[in-house]
Formats: sequence, structure tokens, C-alpha cells
Amino acid sequence: MDCKISVLASGSSGNSIYVSDGKMNILVDVGLSGKEMEKRLNEIDVSPDEIDAIIITHEHRDHVSGAGIFSRRYNIPIYANDPTWNNSYKCIGKINKKNCEIIKNDFMLGDIAVHPFSISHDAASPFAYILYCNKKKIGIATDMGYFDEKIVNELKELDFLVIEANHDLDMLMTGDYPWNVKHRIKGEEGHLSNDDTAALLPKIIGENEPQILLAHLSEDNNNPEVAYITVKNSLRANDLKEGDDYNLDFTYQDKPTRVYEI
Repeated sequence: MDCKISVLASGSSGNSIYVSDGKMNILVDVGLSGKEMEKRLNEIDVSPDEIDAIIITHEHRDHVSGAGIFSRRYNIPIYANDPTWNNSYKCIGKINKKNCEIIKNDFMLGDIAVHPFSISHDAASPFAYILYCNKKKIGIATDMGYFDEKIVNELKELDFLVIEANHDLDMLMTGDYPWNVKHRIKGEEGHLSNDDTAALLPKIIGENEPQILLAHLSEDNNNPEVAYITVKNSLRANDLKEGDDYNLDFTYQDKPTRVYEI
């Protein structure tokens, strides 16, 4: 059976990713309102009451604002590490104790193995995730300021990757954001630029050819064409693909992606 994936929303206004192995239905982050989450799930033909678990990457509002509402409405357990829980309560609200799951190590959701690993972002203890779903390896790595050898090793041999390409550095630095915001975005606890992601991908792509979704594109400091060209040129320069047949696509802030089956 295939594993199904759809990024329901990605960006500074809200984030959520749907993953299913046909039996277990998971949301990674719920950063939209309950009503909007229901709408996005319905758009990919998933009923909200079919969701079995919510996994949180970090406590920023655009990743957790709807998690409490969704958990209470549909009796869904939320999985997050302890520092994330401690910094999320004001946003998430009161959750039934049986639905508060603290992540410490790898864990199972049905037959899906979940491997969290630490990344750098201006949050208490942000995680990226590897999901092993029907013998496929899915990487979800957004909201991180830089990558190192450990992250490169975590993201090797993937079948599917959601990776941020947040900003074009020139657009960011010449734009209207205050300097302190620019410094945060481009810093080691901020976000990956198009160039960062273009440098990362050749390090993790070998004989495998994962489907890659470029995520968390800034509406002010990026655009899909610039991000695509930057990444494509890097893959071509590293002899990872001939021609223009790249497994590259985009996520959106205002609508879900199509449902990918891998």
C-alpha cells in the first residue's frame, strides 16, 4: 500500500502536513484554525474525524494555533517534546491528559515509525522528523537556520522530502523588513535560504531520487520561480539530473498540495 502525503499549508500564516499509511492518519503541526483545517482536509478527501495523531515540530503559533482546538474537538492525541509543551500551553490550551504525549525518543504510531531529531530555530527545542511509512522514508525539515553533517546524515536515502526554501537573500536584504527581523531570518536560528537548500540537496541525494517539496516560501522575500531555478541549477551543477525532469514541487500557504502517493 502506498503512503499518502499532502502539505495542507506552509508559510508564516500556518503550517500542517498530512501523512497516511492507509491505516494511521497523522498531522504534523496544526497551525490553522479548526474551521480552516477541516476545509483543507476535506479538499483532499479526508474527514477530520479520521485523524489519529498530531505531531508538533515546535511551539510557534503558525505551527500550533489550531492543535488544541483540533485535539479537543476530535479527541486526538498531541505528541511534542517537553520544552515544546511547556511553551505551547498558552496557545494550545487545556488538553485531556491522556491526549498529551511527551516525545523523548523514537516512537511508533501504528505501523509508522517516527524519528525526531533536533534542528536549530528560535524555539525551545525544535524537531524535524523522519517518518518510516510502508517502507518509505519521509523527511520533514522546515524552520531551521542551518544544516550540519548530522542533519545531512539524517536526510539521506529519502523517498520524499519537505524542506524549506524560505527566502532569497538578496530580496530579504533589500526589502522593507527591519534589520533585526532580517538578522533573525538569515541567522542560525532562523530559516534556510534558497541558496542554503540548494547547497543541502546535493549532499543528501545519491542514487535515490526523492520527491522534493520546497516549503515555507516567504511571500515577501521569495517567489517560486526564483526558488526553483536556484535549486534546479544546483542539482544540475552537481550532475544529479540531466535535462529538466526534476522531482521538484512547491507547497502553498492558501491551499493544499495534491496528494502524493509514494
